[in-house]
Amino acid sequence: MQIAQAPAGYRPDPQLLRGKTVLVTGAGDGIGRAAALAYAAHGATVLLLGRTESKLEAVYDAIEAAGGAKPALIPLDLATLGEEQATQLAQSLAGEFGHLDGVLHNASLLGERKPMAQASWDTWQQVMQVNVNAGFLLTRQLLPLLEAAPAASVIFTSSGVGRVGKAYWGAYAVSKFATEGMMQVLASELENTSSIRVNCINPGATNTTMRRTAYPAERPTDNPSPEAIMPVYLFLMGDDSAGVTGLSFNAQ
Repeated sequence: MQIAQAPAGYRPDPQLLRGKTVLVTGAGDGIGRAAALAYAAHGATVLLLGRTESKLEAVYDAIEAAGGAKPALIPLDLATLGEEQATQLAQSLAGEFGHLDGVLHNASLLGERKPMAQASWDTWQQVMQVNVNAGFLLTRQLLPLLEAAPAASVIFTSSGVGRVGKAYWGAYAVSKFATEGMMQVLASELENTSSIRVNCINPGATNTTMRRTAYPAERPTDNPSPEAIMPVYLFLMGDDSAGVTGLSFNAQ
């Protein structure tokens, strides 16, 4: 596994994503919300995918209020996503947008933090469905739209516990190991035959709902806000990262 970081002091051009169409999963809250707003602020038309429509609408309103390009709402629960639904989504996006310049797979479930011997099978399956299977299904069905762009970026979301296993992180850690592997396999497959680049981002400890749930005794303000880690998300989504593929980035 090759670990990388965005260039030191990276400052994206304000028009970095002008004219680009980018899909963000888990766009209603936390890092997904921050990324959607950052992409819109740098010129992208952002497709907001998430399970809670009211949260997506709030992000939609924030983008419009800031003068960004009109976004699109995609209320979708990845916990129940199947092949037919993923195919229908891809067909709908093809009809409306023609291509995609990027996908940020941000949505994840934390699941349980307990010994594997005590892990719930139902919860294990739910975490794998959202964190791994849904990402695979969406990526596979959206590949033709990504191929239709002059150049495109697929970003998966990893974790420190997806690089080195840690007790009591169970399905979440295993799902992130799988995510790193999926990124590497896809990047290798596309490297010499496609203009699509594929990378992972490990956000690190960030002040999000998931982090506060995982570490209830931690003082949330000791961790950076989602907005503070956006440089690497912008670097990988924009053309400044042309030719960069198959790497796992640290946001911090």
